[in-house]
Amino acid sequence: MNTALKIKLTITFLFFSIAFHSYAQSSSKFKVALDAGHGAHDFGAVYNGHIEKNISLAIVLKVGKILEANPNIDVIYTRKTDVFIELVERSNIANRADANIFVSIHCNANKNAAADGTETYVMGLNKNASNLAVAKSENAVITLEKDYKQKYEGFDPNNPSSMIGMTLMQEEYLENSISLASKIQDQFTSGLNRKSRGVKQAPFMVLHKAYMPRVLIETGFISNPKDGALLDSEEGQMQVAEAIADAIISYKKEYFGTGNNEPIDKPSKRVVEKPTKDSSTFTKQNKIIEPPVVKTPEIKKESTGIIFKVQIAAVGKKIELIPSNFKGLKNVDVNTDNGTFYKYTYGETSDYATAKRNLEEAKSKGFDSAYLIAFKDGKKISIQEALNKL
Repeated sequence: MNTALKIKLTITFLFFSIAFHSYAQSSSKFKVALDAGHGAHDFGAVYNGHIEKNISLAIVLKVGKILEANPNIDVIYTRKTDVFIELVERSNIANRADANIFVSIHCNANKNAAADGTETYVMGLNKNASNLAVAKSENAVITLEKDYKQKYEGFDPNNPSSMIGMTLMQEEYLENSISLASKIQDQFTSGLNRKSRGVKQAPFMVLHKAYMPRVLIETGFISNPKDGALLDSEEGQMQVAEAIADAIISYKKEYFGTGNNEPIDKPSKRVVEKPTKDSSTFTKQNKIIEPPVVKTPEIKKESTGIIFKVQIAAVGKKIELIPSNFKGLKNVDVNTDNGTFYKYTYGETSDYATAKRNLEEAKSKGFDSAYLIAFKDGKKISIQEALNKL
């Protein structure tokens, strides 16, 4: 082989090696879709000279800059300039990027200038009047879009509860969304000493079409003199941005870890599970028990007390435990979380290998956000702790 050919082959090999390495790195990154509310001719709320579209964009760019400093995070923006993006397209941008989370940033407003504080929303059909009022305000932007009645299948922005057709798949991300929203509100209160109005549910169109854990943040009331001055200042925007970024990084650490070469799946699987109240209360009604494939799990279950299950969904409504409601899956259980959310699990085994097979089966049925959970004598523990005990 002549020298020129050797050099050519070496260069080709190096090129493909670098390309493969780059692809492997990018595919393992945690993807955050940031959405700055409103834009262009859609000003959003305007009070006392404070303009929502400008404030939301400024905060998003600051959050993005902080996150981009982390080599394990990719940031996707729905807009980086003063442009108009349709609500459904904002979700589509996140979906096409296969983002791990979707964060939409806004400012609140109220005719009552005394109203203040922050609140973070997750997708839901909650009919609380104040929640619906916020959703109505944010959803009103669709009337600026061409053929919005056809595009949004007859959805009436003046009646947020008209958003029907919520499916189990769309509610699969509820638990993760609540976790992210809670971290954001915690950062606002503990880090910035801001008043928290809590984590809430409301039917936001921008969240409705995003197929991942997603939240909408109302960073404060620009109709309130104190909140408005804070949000329209460089210092205040940076404080809010740092709080949001810290919450996102905390969420990533809890669900995806911190290593450089971690595989990132969407939606997430918690790395370290924290015990939750009432986790030992399970409804066995209508449960169909399949014959065990192997006898080993039964032996392990008796000797260790360890049980693995696959969580397939966490939703705000009760669903009858029949296979047709769960894409043919049998052996589905439900855990009532203080009567607020219903957590549905599939399979029950003390064998980790069987549990992983159950997980793959659930995902093959379309439950892409399914993940494993573990219990020790009825008490929820982390997967790592369960494996250590085994």
